[in-house]
Amino acid sequence: MKKFSLLLEKLLFTPSRNRKKSALKEYIANTPDPDRGYALAAITGDFKMKNITASFYHELIKEHVDYELFKMSYDYVGDLAETISLIWPNTSENNLYELSLRKFIELISKKSKPKQKEIIFDLMNKSDANERWSMIKLTTGGFRIGVSAKLVKLALAEYGNKSIEDIERIWHGLSYPYLDLFAWLENKSPKPKIKFSDMFHPMMLANPINEEKDFNNLKPSEFFAELKWDGIRVQLVLDNENKKIYSRTGDDISKSFPDILCNVNGNAVLDGELLVGNNFKALPFNSLQKRLNRKNPQKKIISEIPAFVRLYDIIFEDGKDLRDLPLSKRRQLLSDWLKLNPSNRLDISEIIEFKDWNELRQIKIETTEKFNQEGLMIKSKNSLYLSGRPRGHWFKWKKNPLFLDTILMYAQRGHGKRSSYYSDFTFGVWNNNNIVPIGKAYFGFTDEELKKLDDWVRKNTIKRFGPVREVHKELVLEIAFDSINESKRHKSGIALRFPRIHRIRWDKPVKETDYLKDIKKLFNFEF
Repeated sequence: MKKFSLLLEKLLFTPSRNRKKSALKEYIANTPDPDRGYALAAITGDFKMKNITASFYHELIKEHVDYELFKMSYDYVGDLAETISLIWPNTSENNLYELSLRKFIELISKKSKPKQKEIIFDLMNKSDANERWSMIKLTTGGFRIGVSAKLVKLALAEYGNKSIEDIERIWHGLSYPYLDLFAWLENKSPKPKIKFSDMFHPMMLANPINEEKDFNNLKPSEFFAELKWDGIRVQLVLDNENKKIYSRTGDDISKSFPDILCNVNGNAVLDGELLVGNNFKALPFNSLQKRLNRKNPQKKIISEIPAFVRLYDIIFEDGKDLRDLPLSKRRQLLSDWLKLNPSNRLDISEIIEFKDWNELRQIKIETTEKFNQEGLMIKSKNSLYLSGRPRGHWFKWKKNPLFLDTILMYAQRGHGKRSSYYSDFTFGVWNNNNIVPIGKAYFGFTDEELKKLDDWVRKNTIKRFGPVREVHKELVLEIAFDSINESKRHKSGIALRFPRIHRIRWDKPVKETDYLKDIKKLFNFEF
């Protein structure tokens, strides 16, 4: 456990990406199985300890520390694990050096809550602050130490002298503590074989287009375009035994969309956009939101808001991996596959041909402004299907953002490196003589601007609600957003898509900000 906590400390306080990678490789090389596998699973978020949540530690701290002192400390520090690890009163000369990560997990797992409290209390007394922090983070999840799953995979690839793409293509079919993975990396066994339909396959993503730079370097004849649909990217994994729908992050969302799975057949892995609407006419994103996160949707909502998938790509067919074929060939195979496996829940995204970038720019204007599309996707006809966001293959050309002048209403502490700052902001607009919230923004500002916002929030707080502060309605935020929809879920009746802070208008009076009635009139919403 001490070795694991030292790794976390090193990763947390090492800003350099390459040094973090080196620290991971060193840990992998010098840590036996299964500890190294459990450690990587914890860092990537794949390992979850059941039955222990933040409330568990709140209860534990109440029994051993003045709770009012703890609350004041927590408000100042901003991170639960860090607060408890520093304020914990008992120490012992014993330490956790001999306690392996595997033994710690076995010690805590499958125990009753009272027994877990007893064990963790004892372990906390035998630990230093760093070890206590590691224990709490391990059991509650969410390390936030600046290490992505991608960086872990890169460290594994370099450690085993394998390609990152080879690791990406099997990663979601592996399970911790990854014994078969390490055996392959160390050339002790062949590469793990995983059936295509037993896993999610990492998606290929696009980079934002740089109009000035990219259009000068790219040849229009080597690309085609598609409309950028405002749904959620999904992967359909189909075979004769299983049918699954995965989100772009690999979450299984199959139970939320039985109307799709009941109407599709075949043996393939398909990439597409999940949308809602009748006869393949996509409704706005806020209609899709009514279907999201419902594990057992009722027949009524399935009937009123039917779902379908607009297909972009095919990456497996009848067990054959198609990812190393050029996109133009995969699109032809996709068209052929759908003819053999027709469905009233699947259609294909239309390809847009163009002669030059000026013609495509005109198409973008017409589609985004006239038909309210998100923008365009630009894809190389020869692109292989590579996981992640490889440069030079796929681009997204989004429509220009919209803007509103709003008023800061509430602020909440952030997480991880932002845990000491108020960085999550709720903003609103005028509704007659009142201000109603219309959204939240978490990014768009620099580190220096964050410090100024945090200082302003602390000096202008009028009420506190746990981690949230209400502030004087005196600061104007210029909000950029991609689109706006009517919403019955919000008091204002509207919802913004991808809101972010564009500018902090320290100079602007709040009386000069936007009014709800004007916003609704501008976007043709009913009052």
